Amino acid sequence: MAGLETAFHEAMLDIYRRAKEEAGYTATRYLHMVGEQGGLAAAQSLIASHAVSDGYTELYLRGRLDLTVEALVIQPQWVTLFSEAELRIACQRLSDYKYSPS
Repeated sequence: MAGLETAFHEAMLDIYRRAKEEAGYTATRYLHMVGEQGGLAAAQSLIASHAVSDGYTELYLRGRLDLTVEALVIQPQWVTLFSEAELRIACQRLSDYKYSPS
């Protein structure tokens, strides 16, 4: 599992880089959170929040929900890292904002 968690951590860093390069959004607090907690714990924390993050809102406004943690965690290669409840929350948030993964 550690290998999968390491790969997920790298994927979390990758969506930070892509948001900065492709959407012009520098998510400083997100990067700090991932660095401090690790990618998996940061994702779980963001999903556990009762409201979407500021970063989620920024990416929504930029038309890039594909770069959110929610869109990342529902990708097939990561679903075993998350509970059914966490996956349900991620899917619901994306659905609420009219995003469906390709």
